[in-house]
Amino acid sequence: MDDQDLFERLGGESGVQAAVVLFYDKVMVDADLAPFFAGYDLKDQVVRHIAFMTKAFGGEAAVTENLAPAHQKLVHRGMGDRHIDRFIVHMRKVLEELDVDARDIEIVAARLEAARGKVLGRT
Repeated sequence: MDDQDLFERLGGESGVQAAVVLFYDKVMVDADLAPFFAGYDLKDQVVRHIAFMTKAFGGEAAVTENLAPAHQKLVHRGMGDRHIDRFIVHMRKVLEELDVDARDIEIVAARLEAARGKVLGRT
């Protein structure tokens, strides 16, 4: 089972787009997470996240941004482990709502977890 297979099982480009849009719907009503996006262009954020998720799950996407510098301002504003935990919870819920197989949800959660150190500037 390779990344391309995972990307296709997640619904390909349209599946990843749907997941990211639903994800941000949840994030923006989460009192712990929404403040981090104040002052950001949410449409641009969604586009960036779609590209990141597409590449992370085996699709073709031009992603050049490094996770640590991309999140540095958020970390300086207080983003930490509990926020990453919330992000992962929301993504799990979204994938469940989209009827993604439980094994694939675990793979996605593990990949998000693996990015934690980079996002928080630890690695």
